[in-house]
Amino acid sequence: MNKSKEIKSYTQEPKELRVGFIGNPNSGKTTLFNAYTGAKLKVANWPGVTVEKKEGAFKHHNHIYKLVDLPGIYSLTSYSIEEKISRQFILSDDVDIIIDVADASNLERNLYLALQLIETGKPIVLALNMMDIVEERGMEIDVHRLHEMLNIPVIPVCAKRKTGLDILMHAVSHHQEEGEKKLVLKYRDDLENKINVLTDRLIKQDPNLTNARFYAIKLLENDQEVMSNCSIEFSDIIDCSYESDIINQKYDFIEKVIEEVVVNKESKSRLTEKVDSILTHKIWGIPIFFGLMALVFLLTFIVGDAIKGVFEGWLESFCEWSADSLLGIGAGEVLTSLIVDGIITGVGTILTFLPNIAILFLALAFLEDSGYMARVSYVMNGIMNKIGLSGKAFIPMLLGFGCTVPAIMATRTLDTKRDRLKTILITPFMSCSAKIPIYVLLSGMFFGKYAALAAFSMYVIGLVMGLFTAYLATKVEKKVNKKAKTNNLLIELPEYKTPNANSIILYVWENVKSYLSKAGTTIFLASVLLWFILNFGTTGYVEDMSLSFGASIGKFIAPLLAPLGLGFWQIGISLIAGLAAKEVVVSSMGIVLGIANIDTAAGVNTMQMLLEGMGFGSLNAYSMMIFVLFYTPCVAALAVIAKELKSAKWTAFIFVFQLLFAWFASFLVFQIGSLF
Repeated sequence: MNKSKEIKSYTQEPKELRVGFIGNPNSGKTTLFNAYTGAKLKVANWPGVTVEKKEGAFKHHNHIYKLVDLPGIYSLTSYSIEEKISRQFILSDDVDIIIDVADASNLERNLYLALQLIETGKPIVLALNMMDIVEERGMEIDVHRLHEMLNIPVIPVCAKRKTGLDILMHAVSHHQEEGEKKLVLKYRDDLENKINVLTDRLIKQDPNLTNARFYAIKLLENDQEVMSNCSIEFSDIIDCSYESDIINQKYDFIEKVIEEVVVNKESKSRLTEKVDSILTHKIWGIPIFFGLMALVFLLTFIVGDAIKGVFEGWLESFCEWSADSLLGIGAGEVLTSLIVDGIITGVGTILTFLPNIAILFLALAFLEDSGYMARVSYVMNGIMNKIGLSGKAFIPMLLGFGCTVPAIMATRTLDTKRDRLKTILITPFMSCSAKIPIYVLLSGMFFGKYAALAAFSMYVIGLVMGLFTAYLATKVEKKVNKKAKTNNLLIELPEYKTPNANSIILYVWENVKSYLSKAGTTIFLASVLLWFILNFGTTGYVEDMSLSFGASIGKFIAPLLAPLGLGFWQIGISLIAGLAAKEVVVSSMGIVLGIANIDTAAGVNTMQMLLEGMGFGSLNAYSMMIFVLFYTPCVAALAVIAKELKSAKWTAFIFVFQLLFAWFASFLVFQIGSLF
């Protein structure tokens, strides 16, 4: 009876809680966060910092929960930007309770962060995620005993199957009201004495400090941020860094916890070990990676082109219907040309490449969700170290195969500013999805059955030249700063798992939606602008494009492109249009060549004949692909670079550097190729 009254009271007293989601990378934290918030997300940057945060809210049992998805981190030691942001948020008054999302199948690795969170004195609830994997392996976790040893609520959940979600939020609501917790981890006596003295001094200075023990431990670890902001006297207590001692004692405690709460622990990761013995092999690891990527792009061409044909048929019919409808209502020639030749053809041509883009993102999502992508960083670590970067820097480069914008944003995970700068410098060398339409078009027209190989070579060349550029940058850096060192790789290799269909669909949809959004905004505006400069000249509307403003611009830069085999005004204006978005290069070529149905097989054949009639052959096509691979990133990418680096000079340098690099690379390809 009393219990029912308590529950009734609980449901009748609505409250608002701000909940922080934190956890190791690959713990399923974001999947759990999305399970609660769905698509109702608010994405922004932390104030004054270019680190993205996601917020969402939902109502449960008459309570409002405002959730904040914090960056995935391994510890609360402030090395990376993500760790600093997460720690600042956790220690602030902006959060009422923390949900620590742990991968239950890798509990030992996830408990280190949990112990640090407990030491902050904040209300913590441990969500044991991926319990389905625990069951599949025949493992068992004594949740009750784990709760006793950590003295915090421990709730088993499965974000993928959306089980345990109500219980987790019920625990969050009740645990937030509970009082001060007993000491969970007691260090050896000499350390405890130092911690107690420092804690007393901190509280004496600030009686309202609720997490004095955490700060005392950080002082013993020689945490630079804490020490620089601390005004108490500690030189008589701290004679050296005790960080390694504290870390070792934490792991000793974790080992005891695992021994008591995990049953059949040895049965885990056997499959992972077997697969890793092949995929992360020191000799075969890299060839396997390139082989998998080659397969991905082969599928992008074979399957994507098959579906693309259907899209082309629909677009051709729509263009014909639009032209007939406009003529039927008496629309003028100029308006009809603008709508059909400018807007529909410009935007529609890009949309026909949507199947190729979707398949690429589908493959990348599959590799990411299966756990393979983290292995790529590990496999590439040796090479990355030789060029002056850690294997962690390879992750943004991989993301660059999808889109340069999120790839540049992903450099936030790197520990030093110089690593971020070098990685941002070379990330645009990766062939983003926006370049796929250009590769597909040119390779399909001029390389026949070797089209996939020609396109794949762009990815290999971009990657190799990016690594080589980073190597040269490191050499220059070492001459300027002889103390410069390379950071060692610290990255989790998650267990292999069956990719989650919902996560993959969400990933593909978000990227496809971004592509469609670009087609409806940037590409739309670029197509309209291009139509105007190609159909108007000094005398007004012109039927001959060679008399247009666009032709004048193209003819002006044609001599600069002639040594590259690209000295045609039509190519020049198309490349300029590509600065808005690389996809625009394809639609621009269709517009400047006067091909209304470039999105069809007949249109492509017409374009090929027109280009060949101009003297544009396979060598010119390959030279153009090389130029597109390296030349200046799109406007959106440049804007993100400026935002991340907070430097107009470095942004301008990257703009000019990429342009010059593209010119010389294309020059070498065309001039050397001409000798044969």
